Amino acid sequence: MKRFLFLLIVVLYGTGSVFGQSKFNLLNTESDKINFQLIDNLIIMPVSVNGIELSFLLDTGVSRPILFNILNFADSLHLKNLKTISLRGLGADGAVSSIKSEKNIVRIGKALNPNQDLYVVFDNSINFTPILGVPVHGIIGYDLLKDFIVEINYRRQFIKLHNPQTYKYKKCRNCETLNLSFNNNKPYLEASILTQKEDNPVKLLIDTGGSDDLWLFEDDSIGLKPMNDKYFNDYLGRGLSGSVYGKRSKVSHLKLKSFSFYDVNTAFPDSSSISIAKTFKERNGSISGGLLRRFNIIIDYPHAKLTLKKNHNFSLPFEYNKSGIVLEQRGLRIVKELLSPKVTDLYGRDNDTGVLITTSVTYGYDLKPAYEVVVVRPNSAAEVAGIEIGDVVISINGKLTQNLSLQEVNKMFYLKTGSNIKITVDRNNKRLTYQFKLIDVFK
Repeated sequence: MKRFLFLLIVVLYGTGSVFGQSKFNLLNTESDKINFQLIDNLIIMPVSVNGIELSFLLDTGVSRPILFNILNFADSLHLKNLKTISLRGLGADGAVSSIKSEKNIVRIGKALNPNQDLYVVFDNSINFTPILGVPVHGIIGYDLLKDFIVEINYRRQFIKLHNPQTYKYKKCRNCETLNLSFNNNKPYLEASILTQKEDNPVKLLIDTGGSDDLWLFEDDSIGLKPMNDKYFNDYLGRGLSGSVYGKRSKVSHLKLKSFSFYDVNTAFPDSSSISIAKTFKERNGSISGGLLRRFNIIIDYPHAKLTLKKNHNFSLPFEYNKSGIVLEQRGLRIVKELLSPKVTDLYGRDNDTGVLITTSVTYGYDLKPAYEVVVVRPNSAAEVAGIEIGDVVISINGKLTQNLSLQEVNKMFYLKTGSNIKITVDRNNKRLTYQFKLIDVFK
């Protein structure tokens, strides 16, 4: 690791004026491809900070890069030029104290910025790893995107960074290009939404850091509100400033130029959770990862435009968590597992002759993620069945959760309406089993 950092410093001082202040540049190439993980519609990609390999969320909804969940290797990052500053994001808990660190060396693939400011949050509650089930150490958006033309391929899970001076657009019959506008270094597009039988133009934040499909801010004057009798109150997620709650409903029709979507899952966050977002009065909501993943995208900040080409996700139905359960990965649990039978002779020695003399059955113990219930929606199928906050899920429909990722477990709550769910939980060292059916709340 120290050797790599040394090489970066050599490159930095050996290239003179190639690098602008606080700017990413591609090293010896015009484009670079970076693979990412798509977790709950969110892009998690590798980022190196001062020679330490981390994982960041690519979030077009943030105007400055933020580091968190780094207590185990904070010293190794060699953060310097520290200043205290407050940050504010979604949620009703107020500002979060952070440390501004200057002149950091940040590398993303072959893109290098040797003079990057970072905002470091040491609050343990700011940690998205339990929510996603994979390590996440930070968020980056504008600081990277402003320097490149960026392709995002949601289906094949990679991004490409292109030099804006040399990139050439390809002809695309089935693409749509939308103009972008910016406020506080965040990108917005114009769309049209049919609500209450009216066609309403709206300005939406492009938010790759949100896993839902669409968020709208309630506004009776233009008909932006949940459908009558077709909504339920729910936990919408966690922002930098705390948990976000609101209503889940649908909108009849969303148009992005020629692209149309019908019966789109839509969240209407409580006004107390989005006070910081509503300081930009022209904003009506956000288009997030659940919708964006239906396209392959070219984000062009230098020329203020967004190109959309629908992919194989385009026609997928809009689903939501019908169980009412929200899970997080909360630590580890000790699991007893059956090991492969060992063939021995009568003296306990390994026997590879193929003649079975005796088989010893042995067990081992391993540490596995503990998936804990952190939210149970009131009056949901899970609450009626008896599931409680704090329950640790052991199995669902006969599948042991110890062998599944958090994302694989959550997918079971998005099955078709009427699907049976048999769930076994650990509650205070007692195993309890419950059953319920997934219900379409909107019906």
